[in-house]
Amino acid sequence: MAPLAAYHGVKPPAPAWFERALAQEPERTFIEVEGAKVEVLAWGRRGKPGLLFLHGGAAHADWWSFIAPFFAADLRVVAPTFTGMGRSDWRSAYVFEQFVREARAAGRAAGAFDAGPPVVVGHSFGGRVTMGFSRDFGGEIRGGVMVDPPFFAPQNFRPPAPPQPSRMARVKPTLAEVVARFRLMPPQPCEHPFILDAIARRSVREAVDEHGAPGWSLCFDPHFWERFERIDPVPIVAAAHAPMALIRGANSKLFKADDADYLLSFLPPGAPHVVIPEAEHHVMIDQPLAFVAAIRTLLETWPDAALRAEGGAARR
Repeated sequence: MAPLAAYHGVKPPAPAWFERALAQEPERTFIEVEGAKVEVLAWGRRGKPGLLFLHGGAAHADWWSFIAPFFAADLRVVAPTFTGMGRSDWRSAYVFEQFVREARAAGRAAGAFDAGPPVVVGHSFGGRVTMGFSRDFGGEIRGGVMVDPPFFAPQNFRPPAPPQPSRMARVKPTLAEVVARFRLMPPQPCEHPFILDAIARRSVREAVDEHGAPGWSLCFDPHFWERFERIDPVPIVAAAHAPMALIRGANSKLFKADDADYLLSFLPPGAPHVVIPEAEHHVMIDQPLAFVAAIRTLLETWPDAALRAEGGAARR
């Protein structure tokens, strides 16, 4: 599915709320983490409570550029781009724990920790990194929100396909061609093409093809999945030291209801589980305003209450 093909590189019309959100440009910086540059976006004033957004696989921090501004009046919002993706550097090898350390370093450098422990929200692959954050540095955060993470019940387990030899990033002569071919993974329809178009335009870089001709290609390291060390998420989420919550797309084909039940079985009773109606895997694209409302509600009602309850249980 290539939802933008029908637009032939022309920007789809967008509603006013979306244009207002994108107009709130973030601070854009880079930090060095273990020998590689990591892109960091930030909204809101330093000194406010922190909110850290972690993107999915093959994505980048600008996937949050239409979501983060809704929180910037009250919070210091930070979104890093993992190495191998977006405008961050590529590495010769990618290790799960390194992504956790990248997220932590970016949050600290950009001010997400200035007012105390932040909340971490991670989509898909970023949801797994959120699990790792809670395992490795759970005492440093208020809580973690996993959004449609790749976590499967035993009956739904799908072993990862063996790494395939990569083809070099495809270079197209024009930006319009790359944008028109942009699609979501796993494949799904997109009822908000204006969101996908904005993401697509921030997912490309200028490049040259094998003949030296200039053009455009995606920023994602084409060798990423060959170089990534696969992990089992079960022991990671089971070892979480911070309160954890779950958001799922009701129509997600990746993370289903029984997968959610299995994940929740590793968390303390009463861990929040929010199901967003009419959303597939890419929840914040499918139902962006419902997603914002869900995060706002969790921030108001959940992590501090969970921490107080844990403290009371410990005293008893």
